[in-house]
Formats: sequence, C-alpha cells, structure tokens
Amino acid sequence: MILSPSRPQLIAILFRRLQATMGPQNWWPAASAFEVILGAYLTQNTAWTNVELAMENLRRAQTLTPQAILQMEISKLEELVRPAGYFRQKAERLKLFAAHLETRHGGSLRRMFAQPTGQLRAELLALKGIGPETADSILLYAAQHEVFVVDTYTRRIFERHGLSRAGDAYEGIRLAVEEAFAAGLGTAEKPGELGVTLEIHPPSAASRLPRSAKSHDYNEFHALLVQTAKHFCLKKEARCEECPLREFLPSGKAKL
Repeated sequence: MILSPSRPQLIAILFRRLQATMGPQNWWPAASAFEVILGAYLTQNTAWTNVELAMENLRRAQTLTPQAILQMEISKLEELVRPAGYFRQKAERLKLFAAHLETRHGGSLRRMFAQPTGQLRAELLALKGIGPETADSILLYAAQHEVFVVDTYTRRIFERHGLSRAGDAYEGIRLAVEEAFAAGLGTAEKPGELGVTLEIHPPSAASRLPRSAKSHDYNEFHALLVQTAKHFCLKKEARCEECPLREFLPSGKAKL
C-alpha cells in the first residue's frame, strides 16, 4: 500500500519539483533593498509590468533612496508612480515609510533590518498600507529574514493541490510552509527539461544579497509558485497537462 504524502511532505515535494524544472528565479529584480521596498508597495493591486514603469520613472528622476522620497514634493511623487495605479495612496504611503525610517531608525535600513524577525514584522504591520504580504515581502526580499510570502498565486496552487482551502487565514498558510521546511525538504531532484521557455529576470543586486539557506529557499519557492501560476495554474484556465506539478494533483480533483 502506497501512502499519500503528508501536507509538509507534499509542500517539500512541490518545491523540489519546481526547483528542478525551472531553476533559479533571480527574484527580486531590484538594485537595492530600498528598491525592493518600493516595489512591494507599488505592486499592490496592480501587475508587475506597471510597477516596472513606475520604477523606471523613479530611476530616471534619481529618487530611489529614502531621503529622496522624503524630500520630494508629494505631487511629483504621485506623478512618478502613476503607472502603478492608486498613485495618490501609494505616494502617501511611500512618504510615510520614509518618514518612519528617518524618525525611528535615523534613515538606516540596516539598523531597521537588524531587529529580530517578529519585532520587525510587527513594526512593518503597524505602518499604514502594509499588510502581511507586503510586510513579508520586505522581510524576505529586502531584509533577508526567514519568512515565507503568501500571495494569490500561492493560494491558487495550494487550493488546487489540496494544501489549503479558500478563505484559509494568511498566517495558517505561511506557517504551514515554514513548518514543512523546518521538517526537511528531502533529496533534491535532478534538473529536468520543462519543455517550455519561461521569461526569467537576470540576476539583480537584490537577488544576490547575502541570505541564509532557509531565506534562499523561501525566496525561490515563492518565486517558483509565481511562475507556475502565471504560466500553468492560471486563474481561469488550469494547464495541468503542461504543468510540472500535474502528477501531484489530488485524484479526481477538478482542474478549475
């Protein structure tokens, strides 16, 4: 009798399969930790392509530092981030973050990030406009803390594979992944051929920042799930026959 893998085992299996078929994702595409933070704010309720347009505006204006954001006229910042949508709201929140960083940490991200994970997470969540996903994106990709990020792509794949249910709390899913990684990931699979070419960002300065092995694995797993959801596990069309995770779908489970 072949036993089905437990929830932690299946999470580890999915990670290893995606890792073997897609390889390193080089996420987050940014030149600095502060650019990661800007992107984490700007990507709320919009596509990453729109974020890239706003980031390019900020880059051309040479305003990709906390000090520049803090000193800039709000009307100018609004115009620069307009491509990302909700530009007035996002400009206000970026200024609030820059002001908080200056007041609380003397403008130093290094000082801010040196706090214990739980303390820093609570501080971020207390800021206007930062929910769990944005906080964890900053913790993982900018501060290199060992925190997994749960987004709509993660939820979609997990629900279709029986790892979570619609409406499950964010924290429950995050902790399930972190517990699975703590239990061990098993043996890595040998790299295989995916059969399609996926667009992957080239390595960036942010993706090369020093991080622990666990932080690296959380980084890769989240990015791999995003790629899977964008190319195979689409919202309105599940391309299961092409997906590297097809064999792990629950028996008889509907594809949509």
